[in-house]
Amino acid sequence: MNCKRKPIGEFSMLKNRIERVRSMLPGFDVEGILFFEEANIRYLTGFTGSDGALFVGGGRVFLLVDGRYITQAKDEAADCDVVEFRDRTEGMAGIIADLCLKRVGIESPAIALDNYLKLRDRVESVSLKPLSGEIERIRMIKDAGEASSLRDAAIMAAHSLEKTLEHIRPGVTERDIASILEMKMREAGSEKPSFETIVASGGNSALPHAIPGTREIKDGDFVIIDYGTVCGGYHSDETCTFAVGGADEKQAAVYSIVKDAHDKAVDAVKAGVSCRDIDKIARTVIDDAGYGGYFSHGTGHGVGLDVHEPPRVFERAKDILEEGMVITVEPGVYIPGLWGVRIEDTVMVEKDGCEILTRMPKDLKIL
Repeated sequence: MNCKRKPIGEFSMLKNRIERVRSMLPGFDVEGILFFEEANIRYLTGFTGSDGALFVGGGRVFLLVDGRYITQAKDEAADCDVVEFRDRTEGMAGIIADLCLKRVGIESPAIALDNYLKLRDRVESVSLKPLSGEIERIRMIKDAGEASSLRDAAIMAAHSLEKTLEHIRPGVTERDIASILEMKMREAGSEKPSFETIVASGGNSALPHAIPGTREIKDGDFVIIDYGTVCGGYHSDETCTFAVGGADEKQAAVYSIVKDAHDKAVDAVKAGVSCRDIDKIARTVIDDAGYGGYFSHGTGHGVGLDVHEPPRVFERAKDILEEGMVITVEPGVYIPGLWGVRIEDTVMVEKDGCEILTRMPKDLKIL
């Protein structure tokens, strides 16, 4: 399939998102918020450029861009006043001054310290309040347009990996497989890979975030492939573990344990269940099988305009799943010096269960 660029949402959806931000202002005790994170700006306005700033407050919405993006911003951004800046700090300071603001929220993780200090010096009489994870949380519930893009990304990803499997054989390097898969993703229409593709074989598969290298695949290897595509700005995220030539008794047993942990966790996903409980379900299966010490990461995370976003699914998580959230379920077992197994699907939370968005079968496949 080919993924054409889609608008982030209809005008009414974008307007509703802006209104949600406005409704948050009193709780933060600010008159407006300055956004710098690319994904948040895209979510709120539809603007797909890679540089800009957004101000929401004072009854106005201003999208600040440099001269490269003026035409694009006016074409894409909904319900915004597009302002060209030559100096970003001067542009932001000018808006704050024009609106006579006294208390402004700052998306602190997305602004460099030097730029923050410049802005603070430029608006000395204004209180700048750092805001962090509160902003990303407005993106946790996906609307129909977002769900459509996420489904399309997952379909493209599976199609690409299926076409890559015939190349996975002894003598081919991890790096070769990663390159082939990324080429297939581009051919399918992906805007870019969701992240740097992971292809890890043999002992490297015991490294959860291995970098594809020059190791040649051998008979008897487990090969972990963690990959994703991007459609309309939205990411897919999926991990498959394959056995090359065959799997011995221990490999088959561990794969079965991880698959059981994955399946039980996916089956438990529904609105009202805590993220912590999803993690506990997967972790308990692996603990009870005696491999708890080899499961070294959380069970999942949110997926959307960023491949890692709230909510997180781990043992200290506080979020409760809500209908429309999209999370990964990705338990794993990694035995140093031998091999590892990870099985990951991305799912959308429903009232009484979940929709599995990713498409590759997760039964053990021998290549």
